[in-house]
Amino acid sequence: MILNTRRPRRNRKSEAIRAMVEETRVTTDDLIFPLFLIDGNNKKVEVASMPGIFRLTADLMLKEIEECLKLGIRAFDVFPAVEDHHKDKTATKSYDQNFFYLRALREIKKQFPEACIMTDVAMDPYSSDGHDGFVKDGKILNDETLEILGKMALAQAATGIDILGPSDMMDGRVGYLRNILDENGFTEVSIMSYTAKYASGFYNPFRDALDSAPKFGDKKTYQMNPANRSEALIEAELDTQEGADFLMVKPALAYLDVIRLLKDNSSLPIAAYNVSGEYSMIKAAAQKGWLDGDRVMKETLLSIKRAGADVILTYFAKEFAKGSR
Repeated sequence: MILNTRRPRRNRKSEAIRAMVEETRVTTDDLIFPLFLIDGNNKKVEVASMPGIFRLTADLMLKEIEECLKLGIRAFDVFPAVEDHHKDKTATKSYDQNFFYLRALREIKKQFPEACIMTDVAMDPYSSDGHDGFVKDGKILNDETLEILGKMALAQAATGIDILGPSDMMDGRVGYLRNILDENGFTEVSIMSYTAKYASGFYNPFRDALDSAPKFGDKKTYQMNPANRSEALIEAELDTQEGADFLMVKPALAYLDVIRLLKDNSSLPIAAYNVSGEYSMIKAAAQKGWLDGDRVMKETLLSIKRAGADVILTYFAKEFAKGSR
């Protein structure tokens, strides 16, 4: 016989009571939906390693954003898939205002000024070397990269976008970008820094989507060692001092402890990137019938929010929104 009068199950006995005492909730307001942009017109190409995710031309992306807004998704992170003949060592197309990516951003903000549009600041989509920074003699040079990122950031800010996402992991890039943005009148453009971006094996489907895999070596000299936790606090302190508006952890699921660490040690909003490999694992297992994909998707997003993320970048955003209506 149970002698203790406390019975926690009383608060689980019905759906109404469970909802009443629920501690963590995910809504579409928490989510940013990453989108992949390609050049051309009326093209929709599924990413082979990401079932249900497509590379879209600008005309179709406008329709996708319109549909998502009706579902309650209001924030989007737009990534360009750049053809190889446009790539070079200094990523010159990244700040060419006539390039399809920047033209598309202008049109998106014109058509949907109410949408929050985030962009990626890193060289890898435009680089013939496939690295996030400028390469010389097989090394990724930090300070030389900052100059290129500054040009890229100004070009993106000029399109009217809301948030810049420097994902390159170069030292000092948040401060460099904040200064150059402010000096050029873009004081209202936010910076969501990829603060703790780990050298992870979960990125491969994303690289398939953008054809942006490094042409040699790996990214371990600038992305963080997956074994390190306290180092994330160093990055967070620097990014905060340099003017970041959000701090991001990437990936999310294998780094829930790091999300909580930053949440407990920062007053800034914490973002987490539920990355392509995390998405694809669930999708693949669901297609095999090994798990309930919808249930695990919701549980996954809940775990990221429960760990402390205020913002979640996720390829599940549209699917979640449809299931929440």
